[in-house]
Amino acid sequence: MEFTLDQVASLLNGKVEGDGSIVVNRLDKIQEGKPGGISFLSNEKYEQFIYETEASGVIVSENFQARKNLKTTLIRVKDAYAGFTQILEAYAQFTKNSKSGIEEPSFIDPSSSIGTNFYRGAFSYIGKNSKIGNSVKIYPNVTIGDNVSIGDNCILHPGVKIANDVVIGSFCEFHSGVVIGSDGFGFAPLEDGTYKAIPQIGNVIIEDHVSIGANSTVDRATMGSTIIRKGAKIDNQVQIAHNVVIGENTVVAAQAGISGSTEIGKNCVIAGKAGIVGHLKIADKTTIGANTGISKSIVEPGQTILGYMGFDLKLFLKSYAIFKNLPILQDRLRELEKKQ
Repeated sequence: MEFTLDQVASLLNGKVEGDGSIVVNRLDKIQEGKPGGISFLSNEKYEQFIYETEASGVIVSENFQARKNLKTTLIRVKDAYAGFTQILEAYAQFTKNSKSGIEEPSFIDPSSSIGTNFYRGAFSYIGKNSKIGNSVKIYPNVTIGDNVSIGDNCILHPGVKIANDVVIGSFCEFHSGVVIGSDGFGFAPLEDGTYKAIPQIGNVIIEDHVSIGANSTVDRATMGSTIIRKGAKIDNQVQIAHNVVIGENTVVAAQAGISGSTEIGKNCVIAGKAGIVGHLKIADKTTIGANTGISKSIVEPGQTILGYMGFDLKLFLKSYAIFKNLPILQDRLRELEKKQ
């Protein structure tokens, strides 16, 4: 994929300062830029690199003022970061759409259907009575079970496993190793101390524009549905248990775990390694910090929760201020005891 800097500027509604006829075919970090690459500068901490980079072009904001001579061509845009993000999106869309057709060996049951402009990679499997939309990319070693519905423009990266009865909307992307619709963790304790598995007969519903990162798991419901609402973004290695509901546009970072039947509101942020126990309700626009444990429902919207047991941000900061001073307070206490 090759573009001139003039073409890049046209895409971004930007202005070229330098030679717009230069051809670029690669995206580079500014500190690693080489001829043929295009980069960007949005953080002033990296400004030194724009004077050293060998990148053919650099996207900068309109208000950038060079303090030294430059060897590269500039593309001035309203917001450099947003501009480069637009380039990344265009590049990703081009690469994702480059695959088409059927690679053999692959299998689709005769009772299932797939729309137009699709890609089915080698060793992919599609079970019975499944319906798959248009422009779907199914990469090698993907397994899709029986009675599955997948909307248009979805991407299933290598090794994704979609179990029976799962319903997926349009414009979703699942990265390698994602498992959707595996059994929930349901076991009934018996009098002799053993456990009996509870059949998990529900399903998973994933709405439009959902992204799920590598090796994350979404369990099927015991009864009813585990639901991920539209626009939710799930990072790598996240566990979402049976009957959980993730609200619209909520983001969940790596290694977080959400226990069964908990309902997460809209526009929430759940940071890495956060743990949420089951049967809770988390209000809209809640932020849960890294390593935070949540053991009770959060009713008031817009709170930021931190701490191992998870409590209000202001109270946490006050408590932490005392905690970090405990050694000093202990020394003072000892001195007072000596004076008695």
